[in-house]
Amino acid sequence: MILIYDSPSNFRNESNMRPIWPLLRLSYGQKLFLLATVPLLLAVAGISVLVANQSRQLADREIRALEAQLIEAKKAELKNYISIARTAFINIYGRAAPDDYEAKLAVTQILSSMLYGQDGYFFVFDYDGNNLVSPRQTYLIGKNWRGLTDLNGTEITDPLIEIARSGGGYHSFDWVKPSTLETARMVTYVVGLQDWQWVVGTGIFIDDVLDSVAAARAEVEERVQRTSFYILVITVACLTLVFLSGFFITVRERRLADAKLKALTQRVFDAQEEERGRVARELHDGISQLLVGVRYALDSATRRLKNGDDRGLESLDKGVDHLSGAIQEVRRISRDLRPGVLDDLGLGPALKALTDDFSARTGIETHFNTVVFRNRLDQDAKIALYRIAQEALTNIERHAGATTVSIDVRGHKKGATLRIADNGKGLPQERDASARGGLGLRNMQERVEQLDGTLRIFSSRSGTVIVAEVPLSHILTPETEGNDKTRKASA
Repeated sequence: MILIYDSPSNFRNESNMRPIWPLLRLSYGQKLFLLATVPLLLAVAGISVLVANQSRQLADREIRALEAQLIEAKKAELKNYISIARTAFINIYGRAAPDDYEAKLAVTQILSSMLYGQDGYFFVFDYDGNNLVSPRQTYLIGKNWRGLTDLNGTEITDPLIEIARSGGGYHSFDWVKPSTLETARMVTYVVGLQDWQWVVGTGIFIDDVLDSVAAARAEVEERVQRTSFYILVITVACLTLVFLSGFFITVRERRLADAKLKALTQRVFDAQEEERGRVARELHDGISQLLVGVRYALDSATRRLKNGDDRGLESLDKGVDHLSGAIQEVRRISRDLRPGVLDDLGLGPALKALTDDFSARTGIETHFNTVVFRNRLDQDAKIALYRIAQEALTNIERHAGATTVSIDVRGHKKGATLRIADNGKGLPQERDASARGGLGLRNMQERVEQLDGTLRIFSSRSGTVIVAEVPLSHILTPETEGNDKTRKASA
């Protein structure tokens, strides 16, 4: 356990500090799944919210319109009831004086007897707030109800009097239903008998309207929830499909990757075996023969010198010559395996040495051209281009039957280009421009692809041209002006 000093007064235990970044690392399959599912979930969530809001807004407008329509129908019904009541007492009221007690009594009796429905009735107040008629709630008669309010604080009597004074109108409040003794919403319509200073009105409970509106709202909410459920089911189905598709694609891609890896591994093995075979042939055909000659020369020199023959010195000189040739051959093989000049001086001098050796060994006329790079190639690009040139010269020596070879390497604003051309008989017709025909050509292609470059091969009966290009990303920028000459030489 390690204690870390954090502040003058705080210590923290490192064993309790768990890094969270490893928990956030996702595999390729998980990233692919999230890439496919997160936009889908966001889109579905957005669509669900939009559909729900639009449905609720549309339904709310429809419900408000329905509520307003039903209430207007109730108001029209109230107005019709008042018209019927006025018809019943208008003759009495029209002939009576303002203080005609008998006429007032007759009108109150008429209105008290006009009941309709379970809870319908007419009521009368004078302008002072005294109740004169209330047939279904007789306890209200004879009492002054100025300042009366419902349970919500809505004034009842005073607004009715003010509406009657102005001629008539509607007023809504909560009131007790006579049939059930439960409080419900009531809409009233009143008119004023100005000569008598009376408020004559009737009311209709609209709880049935509110129940219908509530039922409509509940239906809308149920419909929205059902739609959301359908969207959820579709989303789950899509996610399941995406998961299964991703799973099968991942399995398929993994199998293809494994197959490609096996093929690539086999190519590597083939390349290794070919290189080993080439080195073995060169050791056997070259160095081995030279060493055998050295042995025979030394044996001959030993025998002759023992016998006092002066020709032993000539045999010894031949042995030295053979040994020098073996040393040169070892150096050549070593240079082919890993040319030291490539690391020491750069690509240009290495290719120059390669072409000179090729020309001297094969007798094929070889021309090498280059331009000074402003920047230098990185190590991967130098090795790749050198190996491509080496492979191309090997193929020319073995198969092309060429008499002239030209090699050109140069840098430009897009990167670097290596061009190798010969005047040989060209590639066989079954080989295409992508160079899939031979192991050596495939090696060239793969080396260039590793650098994100391109390899183009143009072949005809008059010769073959190989063009390898590497991108600008493999050309190093200069660090200082002082090593400019070194950079030019390295190019």
